[in-house]
Amino acid sequence: MRMIAAIAGHGAASIALTYFVVGGWLCDWYWPIFTLCSIVPSTFDVTTALITTEHQHLTTSHDYKGGWSFYLVLAGIVTTLGSSLPVGYNIGVVNTPADVIKSFCNESFISRYDVVLDEKWLNVLWSFVVSIFIVGGCTGSILGAVLANSLGRKMATVVTSVLSVAGGVLFLLCQKANSVEMLILGRLLVGLSGGLTTSIVPMYLTELAPAALTGAMGVACPMGVNVGVLVGQVMGLEFILGRAEDWPYLLSVYVLLVIICLPLLFILPESPKYLFVVKKNEERAVKELSRLRGVSPSVLSDDIEVLREEVRGSQCASSEWSMLRVLRDPRLRLPLLLACSMQAGQQTSGINAVFYYSQTIFKQAGLSVQNSQYATIGCGFINVCTAVLMLKLLPRFGRRPLLLLSVFTAAVILAALAACMRFMNVVSWMPYVCMIAVLSYVLVYGFGLGPIPYFIASEIFEVGPRPAGMAWGSLANWGGNFLVGMSFPSMREAIGPYSFLVFSGVTAALFVFQKIYFPETRGKTPAQVTQLCSRGLQSKPLLASDLSSV
Repeated sequence: MRMIAAIAGHGAASIALTYFVVGGWLCDWYWPIFTLCSIVPSTFDVTTALITTEHQHLTTSHDYKGGWSFYLVLAGIVTTLGSSLPVGYNIGVVNTPADVIKSFCNESFISRYDVVLDEKWLNVLWSFVVSIFIVGGCTGSILGAVLANSLGRKMATVVTSVLSVAGGVLFLLCQKANSVEMLILGRLLVGLSGGLTTSIVPMYLTELAPAALTGAMGVACPMGVNVGVLVGQVMGLEFILGRAEDWPYLLSVYVLLVIICLPLLFILPESPKYLFVVKKNEERAVKELSRLRGVSPSVLSDDIEVLREEVRGSQCASSEWSMLRVLRDPRLRLPLLLACSMQAGQQTSGINAVFYYSQTIFKQAGLSVQNSQYATIGCGFINVCTAVLMLKLLPRFGRRPLLLLSVFTAAVILAALAACMRFMNVVSWMPYVCMIAVLSYVLVYGFGLGPIPYFIASEIFEVGPRPAGMAWGSLANWGGNFLVGMSFPSMREAIGPYSFLVFSGVTAALFVFQKIYFPETRGKTPAQVTQLCSRGLQSKPLLASDLSSV
């Protein structure tokens, strides 16, 4: 409430538009859900009972296949908007007010410490403000495995939201407190929340989903991140919250979204797989599964048998799995390499570098500064649209074809982009070719390399080692982000456009590795995938997969 009151005094026009974009739209659509869930929960109990009765008449345990249910859809919406979107928002929003925040940091040091920061040290301080977010992301990735097993998937997601709110409050108050330290702490907390989110939320959603919908639910997290980046770019426009005095509100306005979604997390079911396999609480697991699917437990005998088979046939249920144990287990070496190479490769493909150069390319193509900003936002919009299309493409085509096509095409386009940028000032029409290359790269990135790495670890690791596998993957993603962030400025100064040849080479190497070792996971259980990859780099998962399907 204090944040809303502070924003209310800021200026009627900007805040009215901000409320329409973030608050009003969400309240119009999701406040009825919140009201029903929090004030009249008995309504859902009655509705679920009616649905269950109907299913008992129309469905048997043999023909029930699972599908979209109320709680499954609600889980996708709440975690996407309340957990994943803030991660993307905090990635995309910080570039717009960079110069203004630097000035604030300098003024704060002068008034509090009587120290004037020259340009060199101011850039060092700003680099620290930016990079502390990635440090938090790496730390959150490591902690994700611990929290997912100790608190459960749902309550660990609640922790991510609490950290996100705490970071937003620090952003809002740091200017009034004249504290650079509060700004840095806020960036650390939202980074910590981001690392936890990318390691926990995809796992939680895919464990809630029936087998046919794991791909669609897995895309929800990366789609939320993409939407968040886009929203951060839009909110940074001057006529919304892009003015110099608006930056505390710009950095913190996402908190409205988290506050709306946070209460809804508590009514979501816990992961039945976590309860059944990890906690050995069969009674609660069956109860949560019944609530999640909206049918009687008697209809879920096949699902329950799959859980029991996973417990009986897997060593993964026998004891706790730490990140170190997963790293040492030879049976999990190839799955770990597959997940980590995808996650790291997503960043080392140079997506952030492409976005960095996009405005320069658009300007040289003849667009004004403002139109270049709009064109960059258009790239983010393409990224979001492809993530939405993946909801349909993944169940139809599977993971392997989409990933390989995306990675291969991205490598080719990056090489072409390097050549185009080399001659951008030589040939008059070359900036337009560069612009097409940028848009094409963003498009193909979104059809595989963007969304699939986020959730693939949940499909190639069994329930026991899954949190640790997800944590390693998330750590690889944030580590790749850090590596590119640290090396790209030096590469840009040293070799200029040829930096994209480096990204192209790394992406091509990723394609070769995934083509040799990555089996199709659609239609397979994690236990089957683990078995295919159990001999490490000596495995022949593609050949074994083909033979098993004959």
